[in-house]
Amino acid sequence: MTGRGQSIVLIGFMGAGKSSTGKVLARKTGLPRFDTDEIVSKRFDLSVAEIFSRFGEEDFRDAETEALRQLSEATAAIVVTGGGIVLRPENVKMLRQLGRVISLEADEDTLFRRISRRATRPLLQTKNPRETMVELLRIRDPLYRAAADFRIDTSRLTHDDAADAILKSIEK
Repeated sequence: MTGRGQSIVLIGFMGAGKSSTGKVLARKTGLPRFDTDEIVSKRFDLSVAEIFSRFGEEDFRDAETEALRQLSEATAAIVVTGGGIVLRPENVKMLRQLGRVISLEADEDTLFRRISRRATRPLLQTKNPRETMVELLRIRDPLYRAAADFRIDTSRLTHDDAADAILKSIEK
C-alpha cells in the first residue's frame, strides 16, 4: 500500500453491516476502531438523527468531513463510515489516503430488512421509506464502487464471515 495508510476503511449503504463488521475487525486485528458517526455524535452530543433534525444534513456532512480530517493523521485503524460519506469527493480522497477501502454491499431486500429494524435513520423518515432507500442506493452505489478497492457482499454473511472475507481480500 505504498503512499497509503495501513487502515481498513469500511464504506457502504446503511444496513450493509459496517458498524458490526468494524467491531469484529477491531477485535480480530487488535486495531483501534474509529466510527465517523460516533465521532460526529460525540462532537454535537446528539444522536445522528437529532443532528439531522436540528442542524440539517449539510451541517452533519461538514462535521463528518472534519472527523475524517482528524483521522488522516492516525496510524493503522479500522475506520467505519456513514453511508453518505462518499457524497463528497474530498472525503473519498481522504478515505483512500487512510488505507484500503472496502465497500460492504447487500441486496435491496436485505438492506431494507436490516434498515427497518431501527427507526433512527433520518434519511428514511419519509412517506415511502423503501422507495427512498432505492433512490439513495441508486445515487450512492456508483460512488461506493468507484471509491472501493474491494467489494464484499454481506447479504448472506455473518459479521465474522464478512470480517474474514475483508482480511482475506487485503492479504492479496
